[in-house]
Amino acid sequence: MQLLTKIFILLFLSITVSAQTFNGFGGAIPDDGTSIQFPITLSGLPLSALDTSYGVESVCINLTHTYDSDLDIWLICPDNSFIELSTGNGGGGQNYTNTCFKDTAISFISSGTAPFTGDYIPESFLYHANNGQNPNGDWKLLIHDTYPFSDAGNLISWSITFGNHPAHPLVFTSSNLPILKINTNGQSIGDTLKIFCSMKIIDNGNGIRNYVTDSVFTFNDSIGIAIRGSSSQTFPKKSFSVETIDSTGVSKNVSLLRMPSENDWILNASYTDKTFMRNVLTCQLAREMGNYGSRTRFVELIVNDQYQGIYVFMEKIKRDANRVNISKMTTADTTGDALTGGYILKIDKFTGTGGIGWTTLYPPTSGGAIPFIQYDYPKATDILPVQENYIHTYVDSFENVLVSSQFADPVNGYAKYLDVSSAIDYFLINELSKNVDGYRLSSYLYKKKDSKGGKLHVGPVWDYDIAWGNANYYNGNITSGWAYQFNFINDPFQPPFWWSRLLQDTTYSNAVRCRWESLRTTILSTTNLFAKVDSMALELNESQQRNFTIWPILGQYIWPNPTPLPPDYPGVVTEMKNWISNRTSWLDANIPGVCRTTGINENNETILNTSPNPISDELKITFSNSYRGNINLQIFNTLGEELLQSSMSKSQQVFNQKINLAQLKAGVYFVKINNGTNVSTKKIIKQ
Repeated sequence: MQLLTKIFILLFLSITVSAQTFNGFGGAIPDDGTSIQFPITLSGLPLSALDTSYGVESVCINLTHTYDSDLDIWLICPDNSFIELSTGNGGGGQNYTNTCFKDTAISFISSGTAPFTGDYIPESFLYHANNGQNPNGDWKLLIHDTYPFSDAGNLISWSITFGNHPAHPLVFTSSNLPILKINTNGQSIGDTLKIFCSMKIIDNGNGIRNYVTDSVFTFNDSIGIAIRGSSSQTFPKKSFSVETIDSTGVSKNVSLLRMPSENDWILNASYTDKTFMRNVLTCQLAREMGNYGSRTRFVELIVNDQYQGIYVFMEKIKRDANRVNISKMTTADTTGDALTGGYILKIDKFTGTGGIGWTTLYPPTSGGAIPFIQYDYPKATDILPVQENYIHTYVDSFENVLVSSQFADPVNGYAKYLDVSSAIDYFLINELSKNVDGYRLSSYLYKKKDSKGGKLHVGPVWDYDIAWGNANYYNGNITSGWAYQFNFINDPFQPPFWWSRLLQDTTYSNAVRCRWESLRTTILSTTNLFAKVDSMALELNESQQRNFTIWPILGQYIWPNPTPLPPDYPGVVTEMKNWISNRTSWLDANIPGVCRTTGINENNETILNTSPNPISDELKITFSNSYRGNINLQIFNTLGEELLQSSMSKSQQVFNQKINLAQLKAGVYFVKINNGTNVSTKKIIKQ
């Protein structure tokens, strides 16, 4: 039954009237899957338009309900626009008691707990109502119980207040960052099907300011857009998937923000990461370490003329020559080398396009739920049964070897299937950032054709918003301990046993140690890490002030921020740097393995000499005749990849050989000798 309350306004002598509150009646909230609208009808108001001088200040409600998160609550304006007040908040708590939605409140309703009482920022800002519309007409409170035939409720009353201090948008005119302007043409952006709309990008170049009013665009064309994410969808600031399309809605490759041409992109809100840096830093480090990581740009976003704050514009993980560089799979790729690649797999939640794949053969080290591997490319809807069987069997073979007694065999062990250097780098970046979701969620694998290497690569890195100390659960904020040693067995998502097993091979653990020590002198040095953080903080110093004006969450708990909560932006940056300093110190002392780079044994005897060092094109290697037995010599790069191997019989007492290294690029390498009992390694530098 629709309830109608007409309120006739008699006193409005001028535009500068004082605040006025108009009350509406309530009634039963249907529990049959239908929604209900409770109107307040205004008429006779002399005001012709609501704006920033006089308009909506607040909406207040009183209602009872036994399960608040069942409720979606919206304000419908006379111009038929919808403003989201609260949807799905409060868990199993009850009631909204004297609850007022105000843009000027301190906390978002999504961060509150039931029973709700007091002032909250709504999920969509009230200033959208002060858009020049005539206030006369029906203002409606729409309530929808999304879980029918279960919990009852009643709206007791609601009110809307107009005044001289209305909610109003931030005035945004220019930025040192690129500006993205999206126009949805009156459509709402949903989380299932993309809507077709338009996007403009203002990017005048390095050091040149970008103005909202600029009429020259680096992109001005059609896009498809939808809300993306899993846990992040509960945040009021949404992340989006963006697809560049042509006029018919077909995907169109375009170079955006000076990134290589493609059609799938991400606008990451980084809502819980108040530095905005964690994904950007991780991807940048991955690229510098020689692996693919999404290219990123900080931008400021406008949707339908409303400022939305700072976003990270980034490449979506996808098969592409400039992204995950594997061969395209077609329906013809069913035999021979064509069948062997390329494939992208992921270990992740089942939301989005996920959910189809297989359960791994062996339980995790923790003893919890067995990990599930999903098809990402080809998509589950496109992959052929013969292709499914191939990649499934390949991973099974890798796991079977890994549990066997011969798992460390350099020819027929795990290294036959696994690209070891990618695994080492993925391990180090996950442990450096202590990603609580690392290995068990948002974790990717890919495989090239056998003719192009053919082994299983680990990566690319993805989704590090709650890494780098930004998680108050699973010890994510503690700078000691290992992410791979996940022991929270009640969680349905567990890391594969692979990581613990690999470290049982001393050759592997020693390579981990050597790679860490090499990176700590360059890419992962504390100086370099701090320089990156400081550079990004400087780039964001202006825009973060605007962002936190419309999203006033500094000093406020946003899941899963650890405490204490820094009150300002310099504080959250300093907090992150302090965490990095303590984490790297712990890893320096605890990274497994031994990296012998001196060529000196326990008796202080020099057993391995390389000369000259640094070298040019020729290296002379000698080692002491006290180093006996069947001896194997190897040369590795800093990724742990073997570049040269030589063996000799135990009858040879002295090893003395010149090696031509003209084919090697300038850089750091490791010479390693191993007689089955003792291992000695020495670092060399090629000029």
